[in-house]
Amino acid sequence: MKIATWNVNSIRQREKHVARWLEQCQPDVLLLQEIKCEAHAFPGLTYHGLGYTAEAVGQKAYNGVAVLSRKPFTVHHRTLPGLPPDDAQSRYIEVETDGMVIAGIYLPNGNSGGEAGFGYKLAWLERLAERADTLLASDTPFIMAGDFNVCPGDDDWAPGTLPPTDALVRPESRARFRRLLWDGMTDAVRAVHPHGPVYTFWDYQAGAWQRDLGLRIDHVLLSPTLAERLVAAAPDREERGKPQPSDHVPVVVELH
Repeated sequence: MKIATWNVNSIRQREKHVARWLEQCQPDVLLLQEIKCEAHAFPGLTYHGLGYTAEAVGQKAYNGVAVLSRKPFTVHHRTLPGLPPDDAQSRYIEVETDGMVIAGIYLPNGNSGGEAGFGYKLAWLERLAERADTLLASDTPFIMAGDFNVCPGDDDWAPGTLPPTDALVRPESRARFRRLLWDGMTDAVRAVHPHGPVYTFWDYQAGAWQRDLGLRIDHVLLSPTLAERLVAAAPDREERGKPQPSDHVPVVVELH
């Protein structure tokens, strides 16, 4: 089974990019982030013609997540359990397919809104860890994947790309990401590539792609029973070199 995650940075700008990539790579499930459109505007018919059923949790011009699947699935949640009921940001979708639960996430960046914005990011990570704990306690096979907006380790960002005060690398962000690992989740990419740079994002500015000044902020976390089935995990770097690309690339995980 092949599962992928991709922050497309506007599905309307990258609709054909996603269609081409689906035809080329043929994942069973693709999680999308930052679709930047309301659910009714998501181009689901484009992907239905390729054999994929789509479900989107959208928001006008901002955020937004979606699932594309070749397998039948049931939607469990359209918002992260535990968040305040008035939280209007579209950042989470959770589905069940083929005997596993898959959560697609777009975690807050945390650099805007001052300390309140950073506090929202940390609170979101806390709720995510609580959701993981609930699923782990029930021994549910599950995946959490998407744009976490966290560089977990020093190998996960090129030297000089971020100041130490950036929300992606602040100790508080990293500590909450580590909690997910300590609770029993496996970072799929680091399980296969334990050392060295394995980037998933390159800024549009300052020749970051050409100079390979990247970040690893898109992650796939596996529960214990799925970690045992891990075969391969890697970002598709070639996608960043395509015309008019997203600043993120797909991360692909294969399970036997």
